[in-house]
Amino acid sequence: MAFLKFNKAELVNLSYSLKREIILANKTGAYCNTSIVTCNTRRYHGLLAVPVDEFGGGQYLLLSSLDESLVIDDKRFNLGIHRYGTIYEPRGHKYIVDFKADPVPEITYKVGAVVLTKSILLVPNSDQVLISYHLEKSPSKLDLELKPFLAFRSVNCLTRKNDEAVLDYREIRNGVAFNMYQGFPDLNLQLNTSSASFVSEPHWYEGVTYSDEYRRGFDCVEDLFVPGHFSLRMKEGDTVIFSASVNEVAPAGMKRVFSSGVEKAGIIEDYHDQLVHCADLLKRDRGGKKQITAGFSWLYTGLLRETLYSLPGLTLYADGNMEEFEEILDNLIADNEERFYRRTTQIEAPLRLADVLQQYIEFGADPGRVWKKYGPVVRGVIESYAPGCRKEAALQPNGLIWAQAERVALSWMNAYANGFPVTERAGYQVETNALWYNTLCFAIEMEGRFPGKGSKAFTDRWTPVRDAAKATFQPMFWCDVKNCLADYVDGAGQNTDVRCNQLYAVWLPYSMVDDEHMAKIVKVVRDELLTSRGVRTLSPRNPKYRGVYEGSQIERDLAYHQGCTRLYPLYQYIEVMFRMRGAAFMKKAEWLCEGFYDDLNKHGVGAFSEVYDGDPPHEPHGAIFSAVSTAALLGIGYVMEKYMEE
Repeated sequence: MAFLKFNKAELVNLSYSLKREIILANKTGAYCNTSIVTCNTRRYHGLLAVPVDEFGGGQYLLLSSLDESLVIDDKRFNLGIHRYGTIYEPRGHKYIVDFKADPVPEITYKVGAVVLTKSILLVPNSDQVLISYHLEKSPSKLDLELKPFLAFRSVNCLTRKNDEAVLDYREIRNGVAFNMYQGFPDLNLQLNTSSASFVSEPHWYEGVTYSDEYRRGFDCVEDLFVPGHFSLRMKEGDTVIFSASVNEVAPAGMKRVFSSGVEKAGIIEDYHDQLVHCADLLKRDRGGKKQITAGFSWLYTGLLRETLYSLPGLTLYADGNMEEFEEILDNLIADNEERFYRRTTQIEAPLRLADVLQQYIEFGADPGRVWKKYGPVVRGVIESYAPGCRKEAALQPNGLIWAQAERVALSWMNAYANGFPVTERAGYQVETNALWYNTLCFAIEMEGRFPGKGSKAFTDRWTPVRDAAKATFQPMFWCDVKNCLADYVDGAGQNTDVRCNQLYAVWLPYSMVDDEHMAKIVKVVRDELLTSRGVRTLSPRNPKYRGVYEGSQIERDLAYHQGCTRLYPLYQYIEVMFRMRGAAFMKKAEWLCEGFYDDLNKHGVGAFSEVYDGDPPHEPHGAIFSAVSTAALLGIGYVMEKYMEE
């Protein structure tokens, strides 16, 4: 029994099936992403998108789609589906009778008495997608035709028919190779059988329309080049493998590579298996450099904030891989010296390093070795917030950090609308200062436990700052009217928007909030922000609240941090509640998580979405496959397991 599956009634209903997406990814950074009926609805969709080093490592779509046709008794049945304007043509989804993924997607087509299954595998360690066609039932022989739609463009752009495109091809073993523009890698299209022939019929298919882009008000129409089609004879029981790759491969080895890939993918038996599988796909290892991809299909790899958010979950809490944790962290530090020590609009992100190291030590890493290796980085981060070091933020005499840059969102709430930040939050930000205090306490403690050259000078300088921050924080941020912490404090006083950011002040190991006020904060979060799909970014009682993430780009940007729920604050909330209530909170924690697993057949099938609507029924939105969301659920699982043992 497949872990995830859809029936015929769901598949033929385009209003349902086009909202469900397949997402496959691998260690090289390649991906395959389309709807469960293989109709592309976004510009990011395609069967093979790969990083192109020649263009700075950005993602480029090579193979957009592959239309299958069955020729039975001289009658052609086209199994593909595309949208042109408002028309779907062909409408091959009507032949789909089954879809399952555990985790390799398998689609079953039925045309009369003929049954054909198609399985899609992204090869784990190469820029290659393999598609297996197995003719399960057929009264007689038939012809299978495969028609490739070529894109050769950035995943962020669309392409049009043009005179610059190179439309020629060269013959390779059991196939043909294309390279439409300078700088791109070759796209090698091959089959594992020499009996297939390629028929050249070059043609631009104009007006291919992406419904999701149209709905959001973006450019949504492009032209795709179809060079011809492959044709081969099949009989019942036959299996043929199609390969699209940046390298020419040995046809004789395709079946072995496909079988090996399916075997390595394993069987998904429960939700933890699914989480671990997702975590593995989000860790890229291209050219021997391990990094975390923030999400698919459009989020980037190696981002500072997203990597620090998700690193413990995707490594330590997924499979306990401490070596991989350090390797990814080392690469992140090497790539982000500017942001760690000198300048960044992600003003709180460098301060997340201390929290990440605290989680690492709590997981079992040797604290002395960790501090010897990473202590200089933490100290350097602290020094960078001293007056005169950063233009965007600086330490004040009261021990807290003030962040401000005109028309710039200097926090993780960094959506913009019409060039203006939706939530600028200039001043003393609650989460930034909670992280600042935690970092100071951690560094001072570790310097005391593992002293080295300069330790005394460091602690003598920063201990008074730590003490001043603690003395200042609660009186400055506490809001009696709301019974919780202000979101930020500026020259006009407290901003009393009730947001999830205050959770940092009660979740981090070192807190500036006393127990009485901590309990009040948690109650407000529970009463106003907590939902069955995470924690809202803004209370519904606020007039700025937007409960649904839909509409134009501006409308969605206005909702992104103004009501949408997130999983990472839920991780923080659940851990705080376990500290307060112990194992008695277990049932509630389970209930708060089960909705995300119920939604695995929505949005990105088998993946965990970036955001959810603040209003019921809390539909998933944003990136269909989020590193932060996946890591948060793994973190919650780790905390729950710890309290189960107690």
